[in-house]
Amino acid sequence: MASGVQTIRFRGNKPATPAGKQQQPKLRHVGLLQDRTRRTSRAPWTPRLLIAARMLLMVRFAGAMYSNITDCDEVFNFWEPLHFATTGYGFQTWELSPAYAIRSWAYVLLHAPFALLPLQILQKRQAFFAVRILFAATSAFIEAKFYRAVVDCVNERVGRYLLFMLLTSAGMWNASTAFLPSTFAMYTTMLGMSYFMFPTSALGSRLPYNFPTGFKRVLYATLSFAAGAVVGWPFSILLAIPFVFEELFLAGADVVDAKSPGSWWMQRTTRLVQSGLIAAVALIVPVLAIDTIAYGRFVLTPLNIVLYNVFGGKERGPELYGTEPASFYILNLLLNFNILLPLALASLPALTLTYMFDRERVEAGFIRIFAQSVATTKKTTTSAVMKAMNVSSAYTTLAVRLAPLYLWLGVLTAQPHKEERFMFPAYPLMCFNAAVTLYLARGWAETLFIKATRSPYRASITGMFSTLTRVVIFVTSLISISRILALNQYYHAPLSLAYHFEYHELPRLLNVTGLLPSYEGDERDEPTVDLAPVAQFNLSLCLGKEWYRFPGHFLVPNSVRVNFVKSAFDGQLPRHFDEDAAEKSLLSWDGLFRRLEVTRRVPSDLNDLNREEVNRYVNVDTCDYLVDLDFPHRPAEEYSTLEPRYALQDDKWERIACRPFLDASRSPLLTRTLWLPGLDSRNSYGDYCLLLQKKRASVRETPVIKSYWS
Repeated sequence: MASGVQTIRFRGNKPATPAGKQQQPKLRHVGLLQDRTRRTSRAPWTPRLLIAARMLLMVRFAGAMYSNITDCDEVFNFWEPLHFATTGYGFQTWELSPAYAIRSWAYVLLHAPFALLPLQILQKRQAFFAVRILFAATSAFIEAKFYRAVVDCVNERVGRYLLFMLLTSAGMWNASTAFLPSTFAMYTTMLGMSYFMFPTSALGSRLPYNFPTGFKRVLYATLSFAAGAVVGWPFSILLAIPFVFEELFLAGADVVDAKSPGSWWMQRTTRLVQSGLIAAVALIVPVLAIDTIAYGRFVLTPLNIVLYNVFGGKERGPELYGTEPASFYILNLLLNFNILLPLALASLPALTLTYMFDRERVEAGFIRIFAQSVATTKKTTTSAVMKAMNVSSAYTTLAVRLAPLYLWLGVLTAQPHKEERFMFPAYPLMCFNAAVTLYLARGWAETLFIKATRSPYRASITGMFSTLTRVVIFVTSLISISRILALNQYYHAPLSLAYHFEYHELPRLLNVTGLLPSYEGDERDEPTVDLAPVAQFNLSLCLGKEWYRFPGHFLVPNSVRVNFVKSAFDGQLPRHFDEDAAEKSLLSWDGLFRRLEVTRRVPSDLNDLNREEVNRYVNVDTCDYLVDLDFPHRPAEEYSTLEPRYALQDDKWERIACRPFLDASRSPLLTRTLWLPGLDSRNSYGDYCLLLQKKRASVRETPVIKSYWS
């Protein structure tokens, strides 16, 4: 532009702010933990809700696609009933018999629409992953909401640490996309905690403008915790005890008149009871109705679960399925959270030490902001107003929010029967407690630095403290990612073989028998092969000792029947649902009523004593395919006569596909726990194989004269 030329810049008129909706300034330092340095500097980077949700969604989506199924209970008690509901056949466990009814059809059917839609236009495999993607999206959004609540109510840095711990945790990778009531309870616990994080108060005027207050906060939290207990897992309600305790006995941001505390307590009790009644009507009624219709008798499944697990007795209680030592959960949490476990367990002691020696760091910022406004009006000091208010201290308020993890871990450790999935509801709390400890440890370093240098200014400009926290986050993330990769590298074989069976072996069978349709164009342009002609072979896919790693019928084509052969396992295996509704759509009245006839029927061959039912087995000679795991490095005496090494019987079986599977008992602790390229050669592996029976194949795999397509 030529010099000396003046320009005019026109600015568009900004729309006027509507009356009553004046833009509120974003407040800082309103949480329960206070920064001592850089208080006037720009706030630490904390992504907004939707940005955080997108970050989490990318990781959770990857988990939906690549994480393993780690628990046979997930397959047989949830994926299989969903498969039965949507296709008309599948495996049935004793828990789904109307005689016992300790699995909720309401929870299973909650996911049916997300499986039915892909089934109408795609195949079962796509329906399986559609449901998993639903889990991923649900978890990502609720995790983001939980993170933002921590940013707003505790501290921005604590929220940021929490976000990265959630993103990289191996435990969250496994739990977030599992089809389990404990995973559902994890979602609802996070949602409930996101409201619990906000201070309890009857008067919103004492809180920042964006804080949910009063009855709304209590109602949302109560609905969330109750949903986890009623729809998911009833024992998860234990995680709500600190919330109820605070609501009934802690002032929070309320000023309680010492002369008449009864009216305050009555107000709190009334809104809690009202919220509980609303939650009961909104949740118990539909769950009761669905399960009663499904089982054909009056059933309150959450109550049945409690009665079985608490009052079942040694003969028919959960101890039938194994007991574990008290160290089980600690060791399991170390696998899933590594250094975050000691940080999480140290959170309450760390908070107490900070309150004793650095009390200004533990202060409710929103109370101070309110007190400052009152002090300005009354022309007094902020300290005098805060002392007169007599509200709950930030120490007490935060301690109550750290308590659920300790409560949950203590109760579960006391139970003889332990399983990894039982800890799922508290996994996000592990990250939260660890994030608080990391922040407090950073605060200790700042305090020591200031005392040593006598210069708060130098403390505010040094990058030492940020480096400290970044190193911790980096180390735990690196270990967690290594653990995630180890799980995928060492134990993904069952899912890999299911893919090979559907997309390689069955198309090969159609090809050699002349049933594979010919395509006029490039066959690579065809997205899938129609496997319907396979039905004429009545194929039987058998499982022996690997029954508990079966990934479910969603990953096995409709034209193949899955059966069990006898192994050394002498407990009760699932049975096939009666197939009255096979090939009848759930969306038709006929299909619906046929399914109800099946779910209401009491099978005579299901028991709650884990007693073996021999009618589950077929003769191995009737199997067309067999899935088996062979460990070549194990001595012969370790193999049972009931579990022969089928993969070595070359005269009977052909190896169609084999995948490496870690032999954990013969691999070093470090390299079997983490994926360490270059060191994993020390591990010992077995062959996880899909075997083809040669005799039956020789009869079947002859060219068919008359094509199926003619």
